Amino acid sequence: MKKIAMVTGATSGIGKATAKKLAQSGYNLIITGRRNDRLQELKDNLKNHATEVETLCFDIRETIAIENAIKQLPAEWTNIDVLVNNAGLAAGADPIYNGLWSDWEQMIDTNIKGLLYLSKLIIPKMMERKQGHIINVSSIAGKETYANGNVYCATKHAVEAITKGMRIDLLPYNIKVSSVSPGMVETEFSIVRYHGDKAKADNVYKCLTPLFADDIADAIEFMVTRPPHVNINDILIMPTAQASAVYNHREE
Repeated sequence: MKKIAMVTGATSGIGKATAKKLAQSGYNLIITGRRNDRLQELKDNLKNHATEVETLCFDIRETIAIENAIKQLPAEWTNIDVLVNNAGLAAGADPIYNGLWSDWEQMIDTNIKGLLYLSKLIIPKMMERKQGHIINVSSIAGKETYANGNVYCATKHAVEAITKGMRIDLLPYNIKVSSVSPGMVETEFSIVRYHGDKAKADNVYKCLTPLFADDIADAIEFMVTRPPHVNINDILIMPTAQASAVYNHREE
């Protein structure tokens, strides 16, 4: 019987690449996101891997929507083996005194609350079976704070703390808890951060080769394919051209 993996934020970027990678590794998939057309497109694409796919369309900031979506899962889909908490975003890149309340709330509600809401619904079944693996997608921003990253960095620092707390609390239940912390990854991340300003987004990756979504998906696949006695606590993965959150080398 195939294992089941749930991937949040699967409509683009790291989530989409991870869903494809886990399908190739033989998982059945539950993919979630806010854009139903993209979920259906990905579902059709994953059929090429002989994978069964369930789609759940909801905004991870809305607790009632999450609860209703999970309740709709057929019984045979409720024993989730791997949960990849990927849904997240940066909104704005301003000094703290110019930040927008709406940006702050969007990041806090998505990156922290959404991760907690969904995890709390999935964890009990893992506890019953005394098996499971939770992977939280963090960031270099969860390890270092940089100028104009204030609240985004705070949310990813929270993901780091939540991951460590989960690992401790779930230790008696044989549940693995991991995080993957990428540096610069060229996805829709910067487009979202700069509110659709493509010129600003493109400038982030100018004159260097960043990571790509597939690179992070590879790391997640490595984590979930370790033997039962091995847990990868965290992978910090950076492009060769980036040494820290603020130091990078551009070939001008």
